[in-house]
Amino acid sequence: FHLGSLALGTETGYKLFSLTMVEKLDCIHESAETPDVYIVERLFSSSLVVVVSTTMPQRMNIYHFKKGTEICNYSYPNNILAVKLNRQRLVVCLEESIYIHNIKDMKLLKTLLNTPSNPSGLCALSINHSNSYLAYPGSATIGEIIVYDANNLNTVTMIPAHDSPLAALTFNASATKLASASERGTVIRVFSIPEGLRLFEFRRGMKRYVNISSLSFSPDGQFLCASSNTETVHIFKLEQLGLSGGDEAATWTAYMGKMFSAASSYLPAQVSGMMSQDRAFATVHLVTSGQRNVCTLAMIQKLPRVLVATADGQLFIYNVDPLDGGECMLFGIDEDQGEGTESEGSEVTGTAQACPSYAATAALPASGPVTATLTGYSEDGGAKKGEVIPEHEFAAGPVCLDDENEFPPVSIQKC
Repeated sequence: FHLGSLALGTETGYKLFSLTMVEKLDCIHESAETPDVYIVERLFSSSLVVVVSTTMPQRMNIYHFKKGTEICNYSYPNNILAVKLNRQRLVVCLEESIYIHNIKDMKLLKTLLNTPSNPSGLCALSINHSNSYLAYPGSATIGEIIVYDANNLNTVTMIPAHDSPLAALTFNASATKLASASERGTVIRVFSIPEGLRLFEFRRGMKRYVNISSLSFSPDGQFLCASSNTETVHIFKLEQLGLSGGDEAATWTAYMGKMFSAASSYLPAQVSGMMSQDRAFATVHLVTSGQRNVCTLAMIQKLPRVLVATADGQLFIYNVDPLDGGECMLFGIDEDQGEGTESEGSEVTGTAQACPSYAATAALPASGPVTATLTGYSEDGGAKKGEVIPEHEFAAGPVCLDDENEFPPVSIQKC
């Protein structure tokens, strides 16, 4: 998921969809040239697509999908676990190293070697125009977060976020906040960027540990959603309790909020942190549980929606009440009419076509594993002696992101 688009990888290739309407899912592009795609990342709404296949897991291919040409490809010493990109940088994450490229010409700028073991390839890259903050685990045993400036190529801060290893990371759109969750999955924290100060702490449950699979801020940064291997997606509201005036100040919640805020100035950190925790503002109850999924908050047709893509190829869209929260309503699909209908708890099904409508693909079972993206130091910026340096081969010169005809939605700010 990303800014109105959906990228889907399967064992037969990959597909790109537009999410500008709830009633219809438009297939923008479909490729069957590369089988067993497990990573597909699109640069916003541009023609630039990065693909990694299980047939060659150490190679990253970059395509101009509208022209049907390969821009370049890179090979790495180990399997690629994640790829993140914005208008300045392209980041490739391996289990124990991270490679940072300049996206305008794909030149390798920096190699972060001997990073803590990161078998899931967990990392986050900000999408803000003016910076490129990269967050990744600073430890394999506890929840430390390294925040790295991918533009200036230097470490910004280290955040001691959790006691157990990290499970999820995400920046808000303006790159002023970073949310994290640990493998325990009980507490979600939000920190200020670049300072790394704790701003919010949300508890999604105390009864059981869960595997949080994704975190996502709303475009305005006011909400944060979290999905896991359970049947519930939690949506939290980023607001300080007890700071409003008028009648609200007399409510019990506001009163307790003021008490907690005052107490936090002299209570121990671990106690004040517990005080700041809050319940979910809204929830989504999925029709299935136990499988990996990805969630995102998006504005579609000027209304807030929660989108959830599951590992078996199903896509669900829920309406969110931004004022009262509560249980989110599933926006279902009428297969016969191909139009959206609201329903509660009903499963959406459909059949496959070449570039099918939303009615046929909202819950299309995939034929294989699916990925949905809704994404020691070497001082000279290259690999150390003995390490494999990625090789690349340009198809037709450097990537021109300034050309609006090539990449219509992309605009590069020139210094």
